[in-house]
Amino acid sequence: MASAGPVCGPISSYSRVRILHLVQARPHRTIGELCDATALHPNTVREHLQRLIEGGYVVQATEHRTTRGRPRVLYSAATGAPEASSAVAKQKADDAARRGDLLRRVLQTESSGLGQQAVYQLDALVEHLEESGFEPVIDEDRLTVELTPCPHAAARPEHRPVLCQVHLGLMQGVLAQAGGPLTARCVRSAVRPEECTVELDRVGGSRFSIDDRVGSPTVSASVHPTGSVIGSANAGGSAHGLA
Repeated sequence: MASAGPVCGPISSYSRVRILHLVQARPHRTIGELCDATALHPNTVREHLQRLIEGGYVVQATEHRTTRGRPRVLYSAATGAPEASSAVAKQKADDAARRGDLLRRVLQTESSGLGQQAVYQLDALVEHLEESGFEPVIDEDRLTVELTPCPHAAARPEHRPVLCQVHLGLMQGVLAQAGGPLTARCVRSAVRPEECTVELDRVGGSRFSIDDRVGSPTVSASVHPTGSVIGSANAGGSAHGLA
């Protein structure tokens, strides 16, 4: 098995992961609250938040006050909902869809049975995961995202639950921001740290029953010249991988 790649992108720092975990768990956090929860200096927290905002993972808003005093700046996770939508994340999703369309025209690929909006969601998801250091293989038939080997495999065991939860939340936000029927359901339980498979669902219900999800398909992967991973299921299913 290949070794996990380096962790990269705006959430390469575990301090940023902790901050992101806090704003995912409860929106409208203040700098003071985040400092108390992380024991980090306010300037350090501000720097991390700025990087997360620039990456499209966090949004800020000014507190509405009815009393005297300077309004506070409140920070929330960018979930893709109208009140927590990131212009950066939306632009990244739009750019990913355009690049995906171009690549599909060049490769003359067949139309996906998932529908155009779902394909654009997967375009955005693949680019987000690659930016974060993953090599995603998406099986469109089983609606799974294979992320083995996980670049966080070498993380401290006590950090892994937070890392997995944060990344799942980010995937949900990317899919919601792109707009379409897909959402990230869960991360499958794994025996080894380097194993990571994420299950997707259609909003309003999955394509499969729980029994259908037991056991993942055998997946083979080849690397596209652009560096993306293209996967194919052994049962003749299609998989998705875009630059």
